[in-house]
Amino acid sequence: MNTAVQHLSRGTPRNSATSPRADRKGQILLAAERLFAQYGFHAVSIRQIAQEAQVPLALVGYHYGQKQDLFHAIFEHWSGTIAERLLGLQAVQSQKHSRQKLQRIVEAFISPVIKLRSSPEGESYAMLMTKGLSPQSDEADRVLRDFFDPMAEAFISALHETLVAEFPDAQVTLGTAAWSYQFGLGVLLHHLSDTRVARLSQGQCIPNDPNVQTHLVQFIVHGIRGAVPSFHPRPTKRRLS
Repeated sequence: MNTAVQHLSRGTPRNSATSPRADRKGQILLAAERLFAQYGFHAVSIRQIAQEAQVPLALVGYHYGQKQDLFHAIFEHWSGTIAERLLGLQAVQSQKHSRQKLQRIVEAFISPVIKLRSSPEGESYAMLMTKGLSPQSDEADRVLRDFFDPMAEAFISALHETLVAEFPDAQVTLGTAAWSYQFGLGVLLHHLSDTRVARLSQGQCIPNDPNVQTHLVQFIVHGIRGAVPSFHPRPTKRRLS
């Protein structure tokens, strides 16, 4: 197994706590996750987290230290989701190249997150990914570098390899693959957080609907394929007069 995957698989399930002390530590983590997801990192105080968790104020610092360390601990706890995405990518990469490979890469990237967003226990964390990391502040940058950048680099590398095989005449660069990853990520994060679609569709669309995953995958796949020629246009031949 990939070393990064082994490291990320060490997260402990929330329901594994067996002692009152472990329960209170878990309560703090859950409370911080809910509050950060709802109000943002800077709008939440340690005192508010202690009140939400119904624990003494000093216990938050005892278990997690500074507020930014508590923020980091939330993502460490959920690192198994990143490991699941990387394992899915490894399974795809072990296959020979085919027309379906790009779609399978995108599925490996978004499927675990869509599943998490639709679960009661994962809803706050999924929202925290969309709100807590988008400002790319110091505390968010640390999380991105420690957890998400290694995964992003793995998916960008896979996209690059696949797009090179699909577009042999285009000389696809790593930069094109990185933009493709970023555009796909933006679509995913918007789907996770948006509620406006219900109003715009006059109630025909359900916000964060996991049943539209197939459409989301196809949108990203076709978007990437459609963008590659614009990144690498063929040189126009000069007509002889």
